[in-house]
Amino acid sequence: MRILSGIQPSGKLHLGNYFGMMKPALELQKEGDAFLFIANYHALTSVSDAAMIRKATMDVALDFLACGLDAEKTVFFKQSDVPEVTELSWLLSVVTPMGLLERCHSYKDKIAKGIPPSHALFAYPVLMAADILAYQSNIVPVGRDQKQHVEVTRDIAIKFNNEFGQVFTIPEPSIRDSVAMVKGIDGEKMSKTYNNHIEIFGDEKETRSRIMSIKTDSTKLEDPKDPEKCSVFAIYRLFANDSERKAMEDRYRNGGYGYGDAKKALFEAMWSYFEPFRRKRKELQNDIYYVEEVLRKGGERAGAEAAKTLNAARRAMGID
Repeated sequence: MRILSGIQPSGKLHLGNYFGMMKPALELQKEGDAFLFIANYHALTSVSDAAMIRKATMDVALDFLACGLDAEKTVFFKQSDVPEVTELSWLLSVVTPMGLLERCHSYKDKIAKGIPPSHALFAYPVLMAADILAYQSNIVPVGRDQKQHVEVTRDIAIKFNNEFGQVFTIPEPSIRDSVAMVKGIDGEKMSKTYNNHIEIFGDEKETRSRIMSIKTDSTKLEDPKDPEKCSVFAIYRLFANDSERKAMEDRYRNGGYGYGDAKKALFEAMWSYFEPFRRKRKELQNDIYYVEEVLRKGGERAGAEAAKTLNAARRAMGID
């Protein structure tokens, strides 16, 4: 079983990234042949600062290695180190209907939020399909918001296989219902774009401040509260075990427990959870050569696999 996932270096990674994609991907590396890439080509649709792209790419590498990525088990690489993928995206675009891309929610949502439309933003799902199909991936761990892009990948692969012969493996998305959508401090989906995120390796003071600013309703301290309608509890449950979750639920429902207390408990749980990862990250920052070597070797291994798929697609289309 081959597992493939990627993440954009478009800013500091946050809890939505961690629980929606990072943690599931890191756990799946124990179960199969895992490929994990830093999607720096995709990041160009939202970041135009070259220095920022370079720094964010290294930050993502540090974050993943600090959080438990095993470079012996996982092929970890930069998207830009595998040029075969960009050629493959062109071949896939030949069989991609315009209507399929026009129906993609992500594009429409970003345009509605004021992000300038571009061909790259519109064709994003085709490059994502190439990322997935180049390595003959079986499983793609994603958040719920990316499920449609995996479905688009499946549609493109099936159409290509029907027209040119069996070249691509048809992938399946892997989504954990409990963390399919992590709420931000405003109660909406957590996203760097909307500045409602909580960084996983943020400054202590800033992290505490953002958690204390999580939007809540006006229920009085002494009154019972519904934990299922509270963003603070929704995030807290990601860190807590069953008994801890049950204890906070009871405090909410019994009354006499304020949102401020819940926010403090959330901060302590989060800060404690990431403490060993913070220590590891500091160690890695002092050995950047090791991080660069991991990415270089990963790029070589990924490129060798992508070349096999690209050559098969080229032969199938008659341009070998």
